[in-house]
Amino acid sequence: MSEAPEPPVSIDVARLAAWMDSAGLPDAGAPIETRMIAGGSQNEIVEIRRGDFHAALRKPPLDAPAGRNEGILREWRIIEALDGTDVPHTKAYAVCTDPTVLGGTFYLMGFVDGWSPMNHRNGWPAPFDTNAEDRRGLAFQLVEGVARMSEVDWKAKGLADLGRPDGFHERQVDRWMAFYDRVKTRDLAGLDVVTEWLRRHKPLDFVPGIMHGDYQFANVMYRHGSPAKLAAIIDWEMGTIGDPKLDLGWVVQTWPDRPDEVVDMTYVDVRSLPSRDELVEHFARESGRQCDDIDYYIVLARWKLGIVLEQGYKRAIEGNADEKLLSFGATVAELMRRAANYAESSDYPESGPVS
Repeated sequence: MSEAPEPPVSIDVARLAAWMDSAGLPDAGAPIETRMIAGGSQNEIVEIRRGDFHAALRKPPLDAPAGRNEGILREWRIIEALDGTDVPHTKAYAVCTDPTVLGGTFYLMGFVDGWSPMNHRNGWPAPFDTNAEDRRGLAFQLVEGVARMSEVDWKAKGLADLGRPDGFHERQVDRWMAFYDRVKTRDLAGLDVVTEWLRRHKPLDFVPGIMHGDYQFANVMYRHGSPAKLAAIIDWEMGTIGDPKLDLGWVVQTWPDRPDEVVDMTYVDVRSLPSRDELVEHFARESGRQCDDIDYYIVLARWKLGIVLEQGYKRAIEGNADEKLLSFGATVAELMRRAANYAESSDYPESGPVS
C-alpha cells in the first residue's frame, strides 16, 4: 500500500524569500525548500529549509476569518516573550503582519527536533514503551512545563495587556455559559449541577501567570531518547495571562477519579503514568504554589472543556461531516457527567470571591 502524498504547501515561495531577505534572516538568496507538517481549518505549519537555516512557518489557512491573524500575532508575542526563560519553547525568528506577502499574518519559529505523543497513540516510542521510570518522567515533565510557565515575570516580558487577570475566576461561569448558550444543541445532564457548584466555590488563592489554555500531551513535544525531557510547548493560540493552575487542572482532569475507574477519554494510557496525586504534589514542589484547591480546577476544567467541545459537535450536526467532531457529542456528555460526579463527591469548602 503506497503512502498518501504530502498535502500541497499553500505559500508563494518567491514572496516568502523576498520577505526573509528583508528581515535579515540567514542564507539570503539561497533556494527555499518547503514541506507541509500540519494543515487544516485552524492553522498551517510548514517546514522551511534554506541553506543551514531550519525553521517552521505558522499561519492561518487562506480562507480563515480575519480574526485568526490576531491569534497568530498573539502566539508570536508569547513565544517571543519566552526567550530567555526556562519554559521549553520554540525559538522566535520573525513575524510578518503584511497580508501582501502570504495573505495574512505569519511567523517563523525554530524547528523542533523532537516527537509528539499525538504521533504515538497506539503506544509510547522506545525507550518509554518498556522503561516504566522513563515513562513516568513524561508526565512529570508535562506538569513541570506548567510550573515553568507560572514562574515567568509576564509584566517584565511585556505581556501585561495580553489578558485580564483581575476578576479572572469571577468571570468564568458567566463567560462560558454565554458561550454555551450560543453553541447549545441539547440539554446536558449535570451542567446545572456543575455551574451552580462553580458559582459557590473559588480557588484558595490566585496568582496570575502565563496560561496556555489547552495544555495537554497533544500540545507539547519531547526530546528524543531518555530521560524524558520537554523540547517545546506548542500551539499557543489560547494563551493568556490567567491562572496557571487551570493548565494543571486541564492535564489531570483526564486521570481516573478512582483507582478502579476506567476512563476512555484520552489518547494516551494514563494508567501507566504517575497518579494524579503524585503529579499535583510534583507541581506544588516545582512551582512553590499550594494545590489544596485542585478539586476546584478539575471541576472547572471538565466543565469548560465540555462547553468548548460542544461547539465542534454543533458544527458536526449542522452539516460538517467530520467524524471527529461528531464524536464530541458523547465526549461532552461524559465530561459533564464526570464533572458533576466529582463536584458532588468533593468535600472542597464553599468560599467567597477571590480576586
